[in-house]
Amino acid sequence: MRISIPISAFVAAIVGFGGTLAIIIAAADAVGATQMETASWVTAICLAMAAESLWLSWRTRMPVITAWSTPGAALIAASSGFTMSEAVGAFIITALMLIATGLFRPLTRLISRIPASVASGMLAGIVVVFAMNAAKTVPVDPWLIMPLVVAFFVLRVFHPALSVLAVLVGGGVAAFLMGRVGALPAPELSTLTWIWPTFTLQATVGLALPLYLVTMASQNLSGLAVLRAAGYEPPPGPLIGTTGFISLISAPFGASTTNLAAISAAICTGPDVHPDPAERWKTGPFYALAYVIFALFGASLVAIFAVLPQTLIVLVAGLALLGALSNALAIALQNESQRMAATIAFAVTASGLTLLGVGSAFWGLVAGLAVLLLDAMKKHK
Repeated sequence: MRISIPISAFVAAIVGFGGTLAIIIAAADAVGATQMETASWVTAICLAMAAESLWLSWRTRMPVITAWSTPGAALIAASSGFTMSEAVGAFIITALMLIATGLFRPLTRLISRIPASVASGMLAGIVVVFAMNAAKTVPVDPWLIMPLVVAFFVLRVFHPALSVLAVLVGGGVAAFLMGRVGALPAPELSTLTWIWPTFTLQATVGLALPLYLVTMASQNLSGLAVLRAAGYEPPPGPLIGTTGFISLISAPFGASTTNLAAISAAICTGPDVHPDPAERWKTGPFYALAYVIFALFGASLVAIFAVLPQTLIVLVAGLALLGALSNALAIALQNESQRMAATIAFAVTASGLTLLGVGSAFWGLVAGLAVLLLDAMKKHK
């Protein structure tokens, strides 16, 4: 076996975990999770990804890599008014919708028919808030933040995938040397915490439905596209259905939805991994092993994040979502005839509007589709 197989798998795992863990922490904070519940969230979601990647890669003999939904976590972090119990209820409903999508192929086709411009406008509206908040940390904490911002943009010229992780590690070291880090926690193994779900209409419409749409439109469909681009023929139903089933099991322990990966998968599916495409599936077990290790020490990792300066966490979350923001904006504005609808979806979502207890992501999608429908009616007159 080539050494490039485990190396690619571990790089993909480290980039995916370290680069976006701050967003999971922000999502947990937004729904009022305790530190124990946050640790359980991280542990359960890592175990879910390990199980999915191991099983699906072995079963299909393809490098099927899964991840948590970074845009989905951003959606949760941007929400307000939900409790952790309501969030768990929403995660369960989202998982059931993913299972249904895997079982009934027409649902996959229906989601894929949502115009990419409107879906991307909604996604851009979710993540732009994090980019703006990252910019706001500069005047608040210039001596820590400015060097990190410069380092990020210099590093991304040479190695974009590792630039966010480098800022996180470098920022943590800098904060420690500046005396800005609290007492470091003693290493401890993670434990899972059962959280009883609460099901409400507001959480279903304002959290579960947008989470499902974001997960499908920006993650699962992209993940399938990455595999196809690498020359594979992935079966959409079994892959999406399996991630939904594992998400259903992990949800009561606080874990948000898992899905097919795009960026992490791209690291594990190319010819650099192995010249023979039939051998690349072996990245799956090594990727799973990495996430089992992350799961074991999830409690310690969450505790470390808790003692870091808040401005550093906000900066890392914003920088981690810049790629998603630029890609979403590019897709949203690509089709000239749909630009107004995409812009409306972006503006309404970014506004943070809450109406009838339902958050802005849902209303952004509704508004964008409504404008698109009106434009279509005008053309047919």
